[in-house]
Amino acid sequence: MTSALIIGASRGIGKEFVTQLLNSEWTVYACARDLKDIDLLEQQGAKGILLDVTDPTSIVGLGRSLDVVDLDLVIYVAGIYGPEFGSRLVPSAAEFDKVMHTNVLGAMQSIALLAPMLEITKGKFIFISSLMGSISATQSSFGWIYRASKAALNMSVKAASMDYPRVTFSVMNPGWVKTDMGGESAPTSVDQSVKGMLSVISKLSLNDSGSFQSFDERSMNW
Repeated sequence: MTSALIIGASRGIGKEFVTQLLNSEWTVYACARDLKDIDLLEQQGAKGILLDVTDPTSIVGLGRSLDVVDLDLVIYVAGIYGPEFGSRLVPSAAEFDKVMHTNVLGAMQSIALLAPMLEITKGKFIFISSLMGSISATQSSFGWIYRASKAALNMSVKAASMDYPRVTFSVMNPGWVKTDMGGESAPTSVDQSVKGMLSVISKLSLNDSGSFQSFDERSMNW
């Protein structure tokens, strides 16, 4: 039986990853910040782990929780949008730090902790990015901090792929998804997005490491 770790599993895309992987008979370790969410994930059949990606001490604790676990797949879903404004307004340090700590620093810390584990199994390390992190596709500054954070995440993952040649790294565009973040007008359902991403992930090999992929099987431009 294969094992997966979902970081940011309490809602939306992360929760759907847990559901679909459990339905495919994976062993799923699911991370969330609140005990209530952990209880709900464990009721589904996942193994819950309390984790706050903005807290370095909590991330160290994650390593202890997985000390004897052989992971085949890690998916970093944790992320926040932050302010919607664009470049005509200056972000506060607090607004900037909150988004960057969750979307980028948390991911970087998880790489240093978990990539060595995935090297043992020749596993896959996937990070949920966004079309808004594509510099070449940018058409506005709306969501300025979020855009910057996803572009930084993309670079972080691409760079890390050079240091762990036995791990398949990829950043993934989930599409515009009908979640709390995406809103009700989004054209893609959570089920459709995750099903598409899992299909893409299943086909990835070491030759694809460091790539930017999309749920609909398109390779994305940086």
